[in-house]
Amino acid sequence: MLLFCFCVSVLANAQDGFVLQDKDKVVIKFKLINNLIFVPMTINGVELNFMLDSGIAETLLFSLDNKNVDFKNIEKITFRGLGETVSVDALKSINNEVTIGSHFLDRSHTIFIVLDEEFNISQDVGIPVNGILGYYFFKNHPVEINYLNRTITIYKDRSHFPKGIKRFSEFPMSVELNKPYMYADVEMKHDPQSSKLLLDLGNTDSVWLFPTLIQDFIYNRPNIDDFLGRGFSGDIFGKRSRINALSIGKFRMNKPIASMPDEYSIQHLRIVNDRKGSIGSEVLRRFRIIFDYPDGKIYFLANKHLDDPFLIDGSGLEIKQEGLIWEKEEVRVETAKRNSAGNEINVIDNGPDRFQYKFSLKPVFKVSGTRKDSPAQKSGILKGDEILTLDGKKANELTLSKIHEILKTNEPRKIGLEIRRNNIPKKIDLILEDPIPYIEE
Repeated sequence: MLLFCFCVSVLANAQDGFVLQDKDKVVIKFKLINNLIFVPMTINGVELNFMLDSGIAETLLFSLDNKNVDFKNIEKITFRGLGETVSVDALKSINNEVTIGSHFLDRSHTIFIVLDEEFNISQDVGIPVNGILGYYFFKNHPVEINYLNRTITIYKDRSHFPKGIKRFSEFPMSVELNKPYMYADVEMKHDPQSSKLLLDLGNTDSVWLFPTLIQDFIYNRPNIDDFLGRGFSGDIFGKRSRINALSIGKFRMNKPIASMPDEYSIQHLRIVNDRKGSIGSEVLRRFRIIFDYPDGKIYFLANKHLDDPFLIDGSGLEIKQEGLIWEKEEVRVETAKRNSAGNEINVIDNGPDRFQYKFSLKPVFKVSGTRKDSPAQKSGILKGDEILTLDGKKANELTLSKIHEILKTNEPRKIGLEIRRNNIPKKIDLILEDPIPYIEE
């Protein structure tokens, strides 16, 4: 399972954020990949693809896909993030005109351009991603996210909320350091503890907990050491285990997976007072949600996924998409003929000259790592191996998101895969298994 958690600390900006113009509400379609939300955004007339993330304050750009954007008023800066290294160089550009759709815009938007060429989340998502959009999307208007319809609705104010707003459950929400927080009940084993948690759309996990900030914290067993994701300052490592429950008001979710970063990964993170962790998108996707930053409220309405089981990658594989290649496909030519009744029929001619070829771009998936003591590691799979087939399907006909879904499990099951190493293919059988089943005590 991949995580994107970017925590950036820079000087505060005077920008006003996005404003809804000439409309009471506007609806924006989004793409949903591995529970992450992607929206088209135009910067100074050039359309790009951005991930929406309530867990960051600033707008960040790290790829242009050979597009030319005229950035305004640039200066060099340094910021810190969540990870093992300390700082990242960037360019700060102010007074950019940014629009989403035709009625949601900011004419004085500040953008931070990341200069690290190796930082590219596109290979972890499987689609081109140019940047990440945070606080200023939410700042001025209530924002509704409907995961089922894959729509975002921006309301002028709460007087224009949907007619069914009474069916939503309302909770107080604080916005601190330009990020949203609420209290939820974390139940490690038996006793629920009210805990202040970041609402983090850019985190694909269920729950994050910070052991060093929780008094008398004891890791549930079993637990595993794991790669938790990538921050702007490096890779994030820690442990995963299951907790008994997470409750948001009346909504109780059983046996969610908790990720707990190690102390080195959060040592440079600026943490607000009394924060204990985060609620990620694996929980948030189970609701229709309205973030109301102006009034300090958040609204939840459960959807059909509320009681979905919390699944984990049972293989221990870390996979990334490493570009696209042209692949030649042979296509038989069908020749139309008529039968004795004069009806047209298609006849396949298998002669040597009766084939055509077409070329199409196909994704390349490679192993970027394996979890310690996982089925993948025990089977001998190595970093750099190319995935050719998975569970009887050609890997290049799948998306990265679909691959992640195939590898998730909550009970043992066998799948076959074929890899290629040093141009030599090899077939492997993997027994997927849940490495952290919850054990009652």
